[in-house]
Amino acid sequence: GTELQVRPRSGLAFKHGITVLNAPGTIDADYRGEIGVLLINHGAQPFTIENGERIAQLVLAKYERIVWSETENLPESQRGTGGFGSTGTH
Repeated sequence: GTELQVRPRSGLAFKHGITVLNAPGTIDADYRGEIGVLLINHGAQPFTIENGERIAQLVLAKYERIVWSETENLPESQRGTGGFGSTGTH
């Protein structure tokens, strides 16, 4: 299948601290409505978005559809059930 990914514009982020909040945002192939972009201002100054201003970019991406198999348990692994930050240190 395919999806559109909504990504920030690097210049807007670098110069003003404005970025896409949930980047990359996913627009499903079967979506037919208006596309909205969630922005956040990490900058120190207020920022006004003018009509027609480029605030994000779209990337068309392919992905593989997978078929899940239900199982009672999984074999052990080196990582185990470790979550965020569990794969090493700086």
